[in-house]
Amino acid sequence: MPLGVKPECVKCGARETPLWHATEAGNLCNQCLEDERNTSENSSSKTEEEDKAGSSKPARKSTRVTRYCKPKANAPVKAVPKGKGRRHIFKKTPIKAPTAVATPVTSDFVFYKGSYFQIGDIVSMRDVDGGLYYAQIRGLLTDQYCEKSAAVTWLLPTTASPPPEEGFSPETYIIGPEEDLPRKLECMEFIMHAPSDYYKLKNTPYPPPLTENGAGYTWTTLRNELIAGKK
Repeated sequence: MPLGVKPECVKCGARETPLWHATEAGNLCNQCLEDERNTSENSSSKTEEEDKAGSSKPARKSTRVTRYCKPKANAPVKAVPKGKGRRHIFKKTPIKAPTAVATPVTSDFVFYKGSYFQIGDIVSMRDVDGGLYYAQIRGLLTDQYCEKSAAVTWLLPTTASPPPEEGFSPETYIIGPEEDLPRKLECMEFIMHAPSDYYKLKNTPYPPPLTENGAGYTWTTLRNELIAGKK
């Protein structure tokens, strides 16, 4: 547009307006442009009202699937597989704990009912008929439930032994059979302390084991009377 020439509205022919608008038909003043916009808005609103009131054509549904749509009530929900994250590297496979087994622990002495029991002690026990018997402890056991028991060796009385109800005389008893199964300390009563090898060395009715080793020889002793008779 040459300088000094004022534009002219192609619709109303106005030469003055606060704002000019260039369109395909030519220059439009601001008032004409506003009138066209209002006219187009009114026609579009009327068309929508007519479609809603008298149109029998169903509205078109959008086929676009969004991530926020709610699934149907009876539709099965597909499980989305989860990927393994970085924490999977540090996780360990759980292992089933082994079954607990009672494992008794052996010891040289135990504390029971305010007193110490040790190997070699003399104890007394009663049977179901009320008879009293004496035994010597040769081993002590404690299991995982803190139940204490002892393996014993029975002591046999001799003709010089007093009745069991009157008391225990250690020098008159001899060693007897060994009990295979341990018995609980609750059925035993403490009598006295004694060395664990007291009956094995002094009052055993069986010959002591041979302590000297000799290949092809029999170890014997000669009495003084036999040696004097030979001379």
